[in-house]
Amino acid sequence: MEITSVNNELVKDTVKLQQKKYRTQSGKFLLEGFKAIREAFDSGIIIEKIFVDKSKKDEYKFAKDLIIETNETVLKKIGTTDSAPESVAIGLQKIYDKNILKASKKVVLLEDIKDLGNLGTIIRSSVAFGADAIVLYGESVDIYNPKCVRASVGNLWKLPIIEIKDFQELSMIFANFERIATLPRTNNMLKTFEAKFPTVVMFGSEANGLSQELIKFSTTSVKIEMAQTVESLNLATSVSVILYKLFI
Repeated sequence: MEITSVNNELVKDTVKLQQKKYRTQSGKFLLEGFKAIREAFDSGIIIEKIFVDKSKKDEYKFAKDLIIETNETVLKKIGTTDSAPESVAIGLQKIYDKNILKASKKVVLLEDIKDLGNLGTIIRSSVAFGADAIVLYGESVDIYNPKCVRASVGNLWKLPIIEIKDFQELSMIFANFERIATLPRTNNMLKTFEAKFPTVVMFGSEANGLSQELIKFSTTSVKIEMAQTVESLNLATSVSVILYKLFI
C-alpha cells in the first residue's frame, strides 16, 4: 500500500492522534522511528499501520502487510518532531488490570506529574531498577503523548502503568504496603534507609511535592542527602537515585 498525499483520510486520522482527546477516544497512540516501533512490536503491542519512507521499507519486513510506503511530506505531517521521522506507527494502548498491583512488591507512585520528558525518563529508570509497576495518581500527563513515548526509549510497555484518581481506591490497594513518602525534609536518610516489601515509593511533582493527603497516608519517609549548596534535584534524577538504592 502507498500513500503520498497529506489529504488522505488515513493521514488526517493519524494526525489527530497527536492530540490527547483523540488518543483517549480511540485507545491508539503514535510511535516514531525504527527502534520504538520494533521494540513495541516485539513486546506484543498491537500495531495497526506503519508509515515508512520508501527508501527504508526493507528494514520493516518484520511488519509485513502493516507497512504503508510514503514520503517525507506525509511523515513530516504525521510526525511530532522538528524533522520528518523515517517511520510513524499507529499502536493500540495497553490496558492493565489494577489487580496486578496486589501481587507487586516494588511500586513507584507519581502524583500530578506535569513534565512529559520527566515522566518518560522515570519510566525508563523504573524498568532499569526493577520496579514491578508505576501508578499515576491525581492529574498526571498522558503517558501516550509522543514526547513521553520518545523519552521512555522503548520502555513504556515493559511494566504496568496504571492510573488511579480516587484516594479511597488507592488506600485499599496499598493498605498492606510500606508507603514511603519522598520528602525534602525528614530524619530518614537514604544512605541508611532499608525498604520493607511490598513497598510503594511516592513522588510528588517538582512544583508542589507530595500532597498532604499522601504524606499522611505514608508509613515512613526518606530524603536524599545532598551538598548544602544544592537546594534540590530534578525529579527524574531523584527517582533514579532512590530506586537504585531501595530496589537493587
